[in-house]
Amino acid sequence: MVMFFVYLADGILSDWVPNYMQTVLGSPILMGLVMSFSSLVGFAADVVFPQVLRGITVKKLMVAGIIAGALFAGSLLFTTFRPVLVVILLAMAIWGVYYELLGFASQQFVAETAATNQRSQVWAVLGMFKSLAYFLGPIVGGWLLVMGDKPVVVAAGLITVLSYLIFYFVRLPNRKVKVEIEEINLIKEMSHWWVLLEHLWPVLIISLVLGLIDATFWTTGTVLTESLSKQSWWGGLFLPMYSLPSLFVGLIVLKWGVYQGKKKWAEIFMLLAGLFLAGLAISGAVFWQLLMVFLSGVMLSVTYPLVDAVYSDIVSRMGRERKHLIGLSSSMVSISYIIGPTLAGVIASLVGERATFVAMGVGVAVTSVVLLIVTPRKLRLPQQMITTWGNGSIIKE
Repeated sequence: MVMFFVYLADGILSDWVPNYMQTVLGSPILMGLVMSFSSLVGFAADVVFPQVLRGITVKKLMVAGIIAGALFAGSLLFTTFRPVLVVILLAMAIWGVYYELLGFASQQFVAETAATNQRSQVWAVLGMFKSLAYFLGPIVGGWLLVMGDKPVVVAAGLITVLSYLIFYFVRLPNRKVKVEIEEINLIKEMSHWWVLLEHLWPVLIISLVLGLIDATFWTTGTVLTESLSKQSWWGGLFLPMYSLPSLFVGLIVLKWGVYQGKKKWAEIFMLLAGLFLAGLAISGAVFWQLLMVFLSGVMLSVTYPLVDAVYSDIVSRMGRERKHLIGLSSSMVSISYIIGPTLAGVIASLVGERATFVAMGVGVAVTSVVLLIVTPRKLRLPQQMITTWGNGSIIKE
């Protein structure tokens, strides 16, 4: 319930920000660059957080994320009075940090509380609430936008405050933890990432591809939604059709209860998602566009909990060093959001928004086929090496 309200606020702003930025900045390419700056800051957070968040509880991570969300809404509200570029960039930077805090909190929560054979189901449940929030977000935001930009941001800020009030009454296990303080060493962290990358590259590539799809939908997709809505009132459902499937597909994953072969299944469903996106090229009719996006969303809704469950399995095996993998996996999404908005903006400016999704679909399908061929059956970690990463930390009760 807490995550629902947090992501509802984010869904409202995620739908509103790209069009707002494109209007203020006057260019889809500039909009993409500004949106990418948020992910650039998020990537930096992914590098630093594993060293400064060692031993931090889920509750503290959530509180920090909610506070950052409120600051994000407050900064955007200021820009609606005076669209100063520095304040816009500050808001994007806070957005990057806020999203990473939520990601760290979610991964740590699942790894600590869910049994190995239940993680795909747990992620499916969380995914349903998240998807419901992102489905309702654009609808609520569109209704508020009739009254102007300010009501959109104010409503998102109030919903964020509501999520904090609900979280205040949540009683998570309040056990004593050992906080490990470590000197921030970016080179050392990158060396840890390189070790993990050598062993976990297939699932990291899946995360990168999924992030590129999501980044394109929440930037170029918002513009295409507005364009389709001018052809027909139900053309405005383009973006909601991307989020809608997770509301019920999560129940299928929950019932399926897949325990083995999660990587291969994720790659198969990602392949199908790419093929359906490529199918947008067949017809420009609004109904066909919505159908292809909906079917692609169904495939992606299965892929996400499977990939998250793979990460949770590995995170639980890493013990106290789990933050390094959480940071690396989050960085894949950050990188995709650094590349995605700008790349999509450039392609859209050349060939249009619909062709951008077609090109992405072809790329996703090809990548999925390659991964299906080369992905090993089991991803193995150098456990002995990983146990030495915490040496030199100062431990406080």
